[in-house]
Amino acid sequence: MTGRPASNPARISFLGAQSYAHRGLHGDTGRPENSLPAFAAALDGGYGMECDVRLSADGVPFVFHDATFDRLTRATGAFAERKAAEIDRITLTGGGGPVPRLATLLDLIGGRAPLLIELKIDRHREIRPLCEAVRRALAHYRGPVAIMSFHPGVARWFHAHAPHIVRGLVVTEENRHGPLGRLARHLALCAAHPDFLAYDIRDLPSSFVRARRHRDMPVLSWTVRTPQQWRTVEAEADAAIFERTGMMRGED
Repeated sequence: MTGRPASNPARISFLGAQSYAHRGLHGDTGRPENSLPAFAAALDGGYGMECDVRLSADGVPFVFHDATFDRLTRATGAFAERKAAEIDRITLTGGGGPVPRLATLLDLIGGRAPLLIELKIDRHREIRPLCEAVRRALAHYRGPVAIMSFHPGVARWFHAHAPHIVRGLVVTEENRHGPLGRLARHLALCAAHPDFLAYDIRDLPSSFVRARRHRDMPVLSWTVRTPQQWRTVEAEADAAIFERTGMMRGED
């Protein structure tokens, strides 16, 4: 697989239609990342949104970025070691409310805006249970949604077991430049069978990305924060995964 276009272009047409708020609208706004208030603000602003998902010890998908609770809550320790009922009682610092379940976020959005779900994988053995849990959560969801991950095994799993769900490969060239890095990216692409790429803005322009877009594969770029990065997205990608709305579309 070298970046062929999707067999049904309409299936992925939503990907480039609008920008995506990275972990919701957060940061300077006073709303914590990956919080329900941050996603509600993105929804009110007419944006798509991106979230991160991890699995509790008893198999429930939650919206949370880090492998541990320490940075984002007053709790400590590994996320994967807590059961869902325990996580439900943990609140995000900064007034964000409880750590949301993926099901709760899906209810909030209700298909009204595109959603990108990044599956966080720390160990290979986490791929199948997290993918299965996300597939179950999306079973009755109606609306534009896609999954993505740095680990090519995630998109590969959805290609094999839930091919109707749009799937992406998250890519950075950081510390992986030169021939070995290019080989690694091509091998990941072949393994993942993605419908789209989510590419590090710091690595654009990229001949790898241009080749994929030439084959009609959509490319989103993260995390866009400056006017120059917005201009790069306009020239080199199809949509931005962004923070800092005041910097959108090159506004100084």
